[in-house]
Amino acid sequence: MNQPYMPGHVDPILAAGDEPACNTSPNAYFGEVLEARMSRRSLLRGSLAAAVAGAMATSLPFGRALAAGTGTAAPSIGFRAVPVGTTDSVVVPEGYRAQTFIPWGTPISGNMPAPSLDASGEDQAHQVGSHHDGMHFFPLEDSSRDGLLVLNHEYVEPRFLHAAARGLALDSDGFPQHEDGSRDPDQVRKELNAHGVSVVRVRHAEDGRWQVVEDERNRRVTGLTPMRLAGPVAGTEHVVTQYSPDGSMTRGTLNNCANGVTPWNTYLAAEENWAGYFANEDTEIDRRQARYGIQTRSEGRYQWHRAEGGGDEFIRFDASARGASPREDYRNEPHAFGYMVEIDPYAPESTPVKRTHLGRFAHEGVVFAPAAEGQPVVCYSGDDARFEYIYKFVSARPYRAADADGSLLDEGTLYVARFNDDGSGEWLALAPGENGLTPENGFADLADILVNTRSAADHVGATRMDRPEWGAVDPVTGQVYFTLTNNSRRREGQVDAANPRAGNHFGHIIRWQEDGTHAAARFRWDIFLLAGDRESGRGLNGEPLDRDAILACPDGLWIDPDRRVWIQTDISESVVNQGDHEVFGNNQMLVANPDTGELKRFLTGPIGQEITGIAMTPDQRTLFVNVQHPGATTPAEAFAAGEPTSHWPDGGNALPRSATLVITREDGGIIGT
Repeated sequence: MNQPYMPGHVDPILAAGDEPACNTSPNAYFGEVLEARMSRRSLLRGSLAAAVAGAMATSLPFGRALAAGTGTAAPSIGFRAVPVGTTDSVVVPEGYRAQTFIPWGTPISGNMPAPSLDASGEDQAHQVGSHHDGMHFFPLEDSSRDGLLVLNHEYVEPRFLHAAARGLALDSDGFPQHEDGSRDPDQVRKELNAHGVSVVRVRHAEDGRWQVVEDERNRRVTGLTPMRLAGPVAGTEHVVTQYSPDGSMTRGTLNNCANGVTPWNTYLAAEENWAGYFANEDTEIDRRQARYGIQTRSEGRYQWHRAEGGGDEFIRFDASARGASPREDYRNEPHAFGYMVEIDPYAPESTPVKRTHLGRFAHEGVVFAPAAEGQPVVCYSGDDARFEYIYKFVSARPYRAADADGSLLDEGTLYVARFNDDGSGEWLALAPGENGLTPENGFADLADILVNTRSAADHVGATRMDRPEWGAVDPVTGQVYFTLTNNSRRREGQVDAANPRAGNHFGHIIRWQEDGTHAAARFRWDIFLLAGDRESGRGLNGEPLDRDAILACPDGLWIDPDRRVWIQTDISESVVNQGDHEVFGNNQMLVANPDTGELKRFLTGPIGQEITGIAMTPDQRTLFVNVQHPGATTPAEAFAAGEPTSHWPDGGNALPRSATLVITREDGGIIGT
């Protein structure tokens, strides 16, 4: 008999599966740094929003000047903004159209099994996964009409996956289980296979619509796929398990959020909120797990370790010390997660590789600076949890286009950012012997530092940020942008008491310029956007946001070749369309001019979803955007009654499904102009 399981939420503003705050270090909090800097400026109306406006009005000294020096005009934003949306539909500007594409369950390989709640776990291994997220279009033969669309699948809502869930009172985290707490193994297999990454060949058809093409390169990389570990952590005692006694391999990738694209044209999937999947009944949890939120507990997010039959692929989610040594159990299994996973979309037989030198944390994604021949490869990544950090990796070897590959990410230096109150910043090396990372201080070697990336960042004194999410690099100025989506745990004493957004429920966007090349040790930073309503939000020039530009919880971020800044929002289903967040409506996507600060709403999504994932064809005439977890706002009682809050994209009485949007202009022009 199937029974519902509904784990409790620790923080009402957290989305399903988000990691609760677990950084107890005394490092500077970004709100404190920001307030200290703003206190040196005149405070208009005594609010933090007005103080930030004063800083924004000056802009960064490198901003418009660098763009002007290149002879590049500010990008045009030529569409008419759409209003805030609350309907169960997708709205795009006049003159644009949106095609719904590859929803969960779309067959792409094998015997092309049809989507169905009755589909098996093996069927799911040949279908598009659930909860679409980070995405990139890899053209075939430089075509803008034929290519490989590669996308992450962040997590699942089991209630929308299984026929056995019908009639059960399940919330977005709930799942069917037996009376004794065990789980059906094929349901677990289906959930594991609905995670991961999809590689799908897509083509622009004669009728103007995009379609899936059966192709040998179509494949699923899932929570069960064998993967190689590479870099300093590979082969060390940290990752020795029963499955891989030599510490060279692991299985699966989980909770893949944003993504990255390497200069050698491979895909990187980020492992974000992976820690909640593991149970651990040991009474003492060391920092390799405790610092990532794993506590003594018998439950995991989906209770995969309790699948009937005790299959090895399932029991590995129990990280308790069960055997005489790590080679006889899975106490080290969590140490093989929290990395960036490299996938070659053009080579379907290739083994995905976890690049450990990019650090182990809740990777939101990774963004590369433009690669320069003979110079190091540089990339940035945010740790998406409250009070966590922003990182940069600089390769030891220079980039050579003729032979560049993923091994460039296995040697180099990982840095973490410190933001100073005078607008300067510095990168602190996370390397043996530097910044106090010594055996005497508890960091034995480079592998130990990387497995404990968060603890190392604590030790060197990095700045605690408000949930660093996606990053983007301006292709002309080289400015680096990062979204800081929110942090409801900011204390009253850390902001101006008159600030109506105490707790930073709405988030902001930071940007910086490196001091010379992207490999530099120092940078200058400022605020690009303070998200909020018309009272608290501020744009680049310090002016209040108008009705076409209000937003909350900026998350997805991308800068197109013409320098338009695309911003996607993720207001948690626990607060969307409620209270202070009601004014923003459903989650949305906006476009900003990086030089003038012009900001317009481009798209609004259906009920209960997050707008995320963005990719464009080389000719800039097709834009792919993901709609994740529509209907996540459905209460358990409503689900039991067969009344989800959303029926998107199929309509009628259908259950909601995550899907991709294919957005084009009716006149065939460049998107955004």
